[in-house]
Amino acid sequence: MGIIKDFLTQTGIGVLTENPEFLIKTLIMYIIIGILFYLAIVKEFEPLLLLPIAFGMLITNLPGAELFHSEWFMVTDEPVNYINILNKGGLLDILYIGVKAGLYPALIFIGVGAGIDFAPLIANPKTLLLGAAGQFGIFMAFIGTILLGSFIAGFDSHVAGAIGIIGGADGPTAIFVTKILAPEYLGPIAIAAYSYMALVPLIQPPIMKAFTSKKDRKIVMKTLRPVSKVEQIVFPIIVTLIVCFIVPPASSLIGSLMLGNLLRVSGVVDRLSRTVQNGLMNTIVVFLGVSVGGTASAMTFLAPETLLIIFLGLCAFIFSTFGGVIFGNLMCKISKGKINPLIGSAGVSAVPMAARVSQIVGQKENPNNFLLMHAMGPNVAGVIGSAVAAGVFLTLFKA
Repeated sequence: MGIIKDFLTQTGIGVLTENPEFLIKTLIMYIIIGILFYLAIVKEFEPLLLLPIAFGMLITNLPGAELFHSEWFMVTDEPVNYINILNKGGLLDILYIGVKAGLYPALIFIGVGAGIDFAPLIANPKTLLLGAAGQFGIFMAFIGTILLGSFIAGFDSHVAGAIGIIGGADGPTAIFVTKILAPEYLGPIAIAAYSYMALVPLIQPPIMKAFTSKKDRKIVMKTLRPVSKVEQIVFPIIVTLIVCFIVPPASSLIGSLMLGNLLRVSGVVDRLSRTVQNGLMNTIVVFLGVSVGGTASAMTFLAPETLLIIFLGLCAFIFSTFGGVIFGNLMCKISKGKINPLIGSAGVSAVPMAARVSQIVGQKENPNNFLLMHAMGPNVAGVIGSAVAAGVFLTLFKA
C-alpha cells in the first residue's frame, strides 16, 4: 500500500491536489489555454502563432512534468548556467535557450525580411511617416506604465519599456526587448503581443471607422510607380547603415530583417530566400511559440501584474492604431484627398495583417478601392519603426 500511495502522490493528479491554490490557478490556465486553442483552430486567428503558444502553455502546466524551470533563467547576480540546463533541463528549458540568447527573434526577422516587399515604401517614402506614427502607442504605454504601473505594481522603467513594445504589434521584437529588460515578465508580454497581433482584424476596424469620415474612406489612391531592382537592393543596405549607426542595440533585429530582404531582392540566392521564408521560418516559429508559451505557468501567469500588463498592452496597441489613423487624416488633408487615411492604421508592424485590414475596410466603403499595396508601405515601415523603438529603449535602459 505504501508503494501505491507514493506513486499516487507523484502523479499529476496528486501534485495538483496537494495545493488548493495551485489547483485553482491551473484549472483557470486550462480555460485560458482552451480559449487560445479555440481562437487558433476554430476562428483561425494567426494559428501559426497561437497554436504553438497555447500548446507550450499546456505542457508547462502539466503538474509534475517539470519541463521548464524559470528560476534557472532569471538569475541576475551570475551568468545563466547553460551546461546545467542542457544536462538536467526539460524540453522547454532547452528550447528556451534560443529565446534567452535572442536567437529566435533574429532568425524570425530574417524570414520576415525575405517575405517583405519594400517596393511600396520605396515608391511612396512619405508612408514612412505613417509607420513612425504607428509607434505612438509604444511611447504612450511606456508613459502610462511609468505613471500607473509603478504606482499599482511597482513597475520600473525597464518593465515599462518592455510593455510599451507591445504597442508595435511585433511579437519577436517584444520578446527581444523583454528578455533583456524584464525577463521575469516574458510570458505575459509575449503572449499579449502575439494575441493582439492575432486580433488585429477585431481591434482595428472600430478605431479606423471612428476616426475617419465615410468620404475619406472611399478615396481611391493612384497606382504606385514601378521600383527598379537597384533601388530594392540598395534600400536594405542603406537602412541597415542608418538605423544601426543611430541605435546600435537595434542592429540584431534590423540587420536580420534587411539580410532576409537582400536575399529576396538580389535574385542570386533564390534557394536561400525560399529556405528562410519556409523551412527556417516555420521551424523557428514552432520553437519560439512553444518556448514562449512555456513561460506561462499558472502560479506566475495568474497574478495581478499579468492582468495589468495585458491591459496596458491593449492600450498600447489601440493608441498605435489611433496614432496611425490620425496621422493618416493629416496626410489626407495635406495631400488634398490623395491619401486614404485608412492606410495609417497599417503603421503597426503586424505584417501583412494590418495592411489586409486597411484593404478590407476600404473595400467595404468602395468596392473599387484597392489599398493593399498602398497600406504595405506604412506596414513594412512599422516593422522598421518598432525595431528602432526597441533600440531606443535598450539604449536608455539596458544595464
